[in-house]
Amino acid sequence: MNVEKWFNENTKKWMRRLALPILAVAFTASAATYGWVRPTMAKAANAAPAAAPLDDDSVGALLSLDKAMETLAARVTPAVVNVTVTSRTKPESAGKDMPQDMQRFFGGQGPFGQFFGPHMRQQPQIEHGMGSGVVISPDGYIVTNNHVIDGAVDIRVTTSNRRILKAKLVGADPVTDLAVLKVDASGLTSAPWGDSKEVRPGQTVLAFGNPYNFRFTVTRGIVSAINRPNPDPTDRSKPGEFIQTDAAINPGNSGGPLVDARGEVIGINTFLVSPSRTFSGMGFAIPTQIVKPTVDALIRDGKVSHGHIGIGIADVTPENAKFFGDSIAMGGVVTQVEPDSPGAKAGLQIGDVITEVDGHNVNDAGELQVVIGQKQPGTKVNLTILRDGKTLTLPLTLEALGKHSDEGGSSSDEGTGKMHWGLGLENLTPEIRDQLQAPRDIHGAVVEQVQPGSSADNAGLQQGDVILEVNRHKVQSASDVQQALSSVPKGQDALVLVWSNGGNSFRVLHAPEGA
Repeated sequence: MNVEKWFNENTKKWMRRLALPILAVAFTASAATYGWVRPTMAKAANAAPAAAPLDDDSVGALLSLDKAMETLAARVTPAVVNVTVTSRTKPESAGKDMPQDMQRFFGGQGPFGQFFGPHMRQQPQIEHGMGSGVVISPDGYIVTNNHVIDGAVDIRVTTSNRRILKAKLVGADPVTDLAVLKVDASGLTSAPWGDSKEVRPGQTVLAFGNPYNFRFTVTRGIVSAINRPNPDPTDRSKPGEFIQTDAAINPGNSGGPLVDARGEVIGINTFLVSPSRTFSGMGFAIPTQIVKPTVDALIRDGKVSHGHIGIGIADVTPENAKFFGDSIAMGGVVTQVEPDSPGAKAGLQIGDVITEVDGHNVNDAGELQVVIGQKQPGTKVNLTILRDGKTLTLPLTLEALGKHSDEGGSSSDEGTGKMHWGLGLENLTPEIRDQLQAPRDIHGAVVEQVQPGSSADNAGLQQGDVILEVNRHKVQSASDVQQALSSVPKGQDALVLVWSNGGNSFRVLHAPEGA
């Protein structure tokens, strides 16, 4: 018999005989191990119970605050509505008025322009918009922003209980960006008015609205600042005095209420400041000191007429007050006087500081604009002004806003000048005037160059600005500006009147170091 074959057969027999005992021992050992480990693991799991919640006494203040916010939100939300509008664009403006996001993707021609070509007849386009509003009376009057409903052919509001109501436009005011709607309903929950004059930075506020179509959203924050100026340099007739808040305001919140801790409407949310056009901690609301009289006029007359003096104004600041003889830096300084306007007829001059209207103090330019704008055209007012340190009273009669347009002749001088204040200047020639679209009554020197880090740069001067005055004296050319700035005593600041972006403003040039 082959030895190798015998060895293999006997080896297989012994392996089969040993397999069952080995498996039995292994199973027994595993069971014993499991029986020892299982109780140990169970004991470990039960050794550390879950942490108990904090007791009410420890977080009582927070719970009370939460309860108050819940009560406040539940009170105001039923007075908030979602405003949806339908507008029809004109054929010739269909591409122009297309949302910027679509223009970016389709080049302003619409999504089908590449297929049908530029000769396709454009049809009127239907656009849909969305915003917010607040019910101010049980019989259906609603306040929103003018920019929410501007151009709408159909307006509908949705209430918090999902009722959809067709709304009629009662009236709108582009100057204040306010509008009033009316729905055919009764017994609606309304929000009461508050007094924005009593608002102070730091107090708690809630913003209500429908951001990004997330309906009936409430956000909480504080009043960050008050009396913020008009941020739109293209239309200086719009009043400022905005309430700034860090309560989240996003697209779709426009027209919704900003309320205080009592649930009173202290402002109407209107815009935000953000490089991304989304919430960045800076939202703004129109204060009720502007909203309430505007809304009352719209409900009563369907329109609003704003009083107008015909001047440009700016704040008096601690920095420039000494140039006007104003020791307390209060009031609005006149930066521009329109020809044949009420201000011109009354004898107002550039550099006059208006401190009172009919005996009531005005703290800044924004307050002055609100006070005058809320008076009716034809109203006679007495202005208290400070001129060269002397107090005068000038009576005048207000006219309607928008009645006058820029007038005046044109003139030019030749010459250039470069200043140690960091300015490169050029004469305002007819060609440059056309390029800058400057009115005919603007005379002075054009800023051609601004040296970085210079006095002019620190004052915010930019290429294309026009210097009209130096230290309260008019200038007609670059050489005039050069001579006037050269005559400023060493170590002293200079005040320049500058035309920029369609309006005038005073800028302080601080004395150059080493000059």
